[in-house]
Amino acid sequence: MRKDLIDAYLAPLYSYFNGLIPLSSQEQELIAEKFRPRLYRKRQYIHQEGDVCTQLNLVIRGCLRMYKVDEKGNTHIIQFGSENKWINDLGSFHSKRISELNIDALEDTMVLQVGYDDLISMYVQAPKFDRIFRVLTENSYIAVQKRLLQNISSTAEQRYHYFLETYPELSYRLPQTQIASFLGITPEFLSRLRSQQSKKP
Repeated sequence: MRKDLIDAYLAPLYSYFNGLIPLSSQEQELIAEKFRPRLYRKRQYIHQEGDVCTQLNLVIRGCLRMYKVDEKGNTHIIQFGSENKWINDLGSFHSKRISELNIDALEDTMVLQVGYDDLISMYVQAPKFDRIFRVLTENSYIAVQKRLLQNISSTAEQRYHYFLETYPELSYRLPQTQIASFLGITPEFLSRLRSQQSKKP
């Protein structure tokens, strides 16, 4: 891939990291060395259950979903990854254990990826990245806790509001079946929820 294209794809990552901790030019060069852009087509797997998660993914364009398929064949969506969001099985990535989750593309999706060994190399060469990714891991843990609490103590309407707050850009991009799976309700019930919301002043 041409260098100018790679630089264009890396620009959102520079901006993302600079929003957490300002980077030097050398640290930006390290990002360019370790991160790689990759395009996934709609319905293509990025990661499958039974494999070890080997990449951290930042979505530049498009949308991914992370999900679990239960013994009855039902799909339970845990997380969506749209523009400027990270999505990966962190437990599998850091422990190098077999994953129980799948990640695939709901749209043609461009991501920036970094592997485990390259990430550790970044920590050694520039300790600032250790702090940055610690913040990202903490934010991910907080999001998982909030999602768990939503699932066990919230009504369907409250979960729908949570979805709209978390993924406002996806409410009309995704099929109702995908949103309903994330909310743990049927598409028909989601349709009724949306109808009720539209009638509120």
